[in-house]
Amino acid sequence: MTWLYNGQVIDQLPDDIVGFVYLITNNVTGKKYIGKKLAKFTKTKTKTVTLKSGEKKKKRVKTYEDSDWKTYWSSSEQLKNDVASLGEESFTREILHYCNSKGVLSYMELKEQMIRQVLETTDYYNGIVQVKIHKSHVFGKIS
Repeated sequence: MTWLYNGQVIDQLPDDIVGFVYLITNNVTGKKYIGKKLAKFTKTKTKTVTLKSGEKKKKRVKTYEDSDWKTYWSSSEQLKNDVASLGEESFTREILHYCNSKGVLSYMELKEQMIRQVLETTDYYNGIVQVKIHKSHVFGKIS
């Protein structure tokens, strides 16, 4: 199953993003889900380097690996069960916002959830909204 962004199929994410906010729609029931997904996972590894003096020193190195975003279906068990029973072709996955920081990613997910009032209706799979964001994480970073 594919992801759409502005109606276009997405096979590759932009290099400069941390993640994206998405909307999944059950095309049979009309029920929806708003969530966020990290585009890459950061791993810190320790490796041994040899200095010019011949001395060995341990150095921490960050590596980045693509997440499972292409096959991801949210953290909602109810939604995942519906995907399993109805089939992936019964759902549409849309990217709403690309985000260049984790703070902006969390903020934009929360903003979409509040605008759509996901906890005030049975039209959404969302059953919990949880976020901790400081103003410095988003101020001046949202375009």
